[in-house]
Amino acid sequence: MTFDKTQTDLVTSETEADPLGLRELIERARVVLWDFDGPICRLFAGHSAEQVAAGLVEWLEGRGPAGLLTEAERNSPDPQVVLRAVDRRQPGSDLVAEVEERLARAELRAAASAMPTAYADPLIRTWTAVGARLAVITNNSPLVVSTYLTGRGLLGCFAPHIYGRTKDLRHLKPDPHGLNSALTAMSAAPSDALLIGDAVSDHEAARRAGVAFLGYARNERKAELLREAGARVVVRSLNQVLRHLRK
Repeated sequence: MTFDKTQTDLVTSETEADPLGLRELIERARVVLWDFDGPICRLFAGHSAEQVAAGLVEWLEGRGPAGLLTEAERNSPDPQVVLRAVDRRQPGSDLVAEVEERLARAELRAAASAMPTAYADPLIRTWTAVGARLAVITNNSPLVVSTYLTGRGLLGCFAPHIYGRTKDLRHLKPDPHGLNSALTAMSAAPSDALLIGDAVSDHEAARRAGVAFLGYARNERKAELLREAGARVVVRSLNQVLRHLRK
């Protein structure tokens, strides 16, 4: 595993003032829900997400109606932005299904070179070993998640609880549908669950579902976005979580 040498074990100032904040989240969690791209791995570490987004835009220009995307959407580096934009304007259409399928294929190619997030693998295994139940809640294709986890020998820590993007894009985070589905399937109360995520949409989904949230941010920009959204505990490295869990 290659670790990101720039990562530190810093947490938000609020957590530093209350060192029990992180420990309390860990001790209360009987069910740990993970976002995929970010906390578990960097899906597009070996493939450019910007190129995937640009490829979708180029394909749409030859297939979709003129003016389907705004200028900001056409220039977005996030392929999910392109997919959501098409779904907003032509919900349930064949065009949306084709864009989603193309994105899923690009994600699957990227999974082969995805970079594991530092300390994610041992943290997942340790949390499983101490009796927590784990699930993945992601806006990525569930097949991509299963493929990546299988390659890391981690699928058994999560299966069958992988809740990814479906044809009904209304259920993507920040909608809490995936979280609620996992809790129902695992017969767990929201108060027993913790979501680990790196995006504002993760925090919002957790809030709507009544689930505690632990933010992971690999840089200060992402940490600041999570803090501004109201995240109380944000870690810059999963090693801090692993150390608390091993205690």
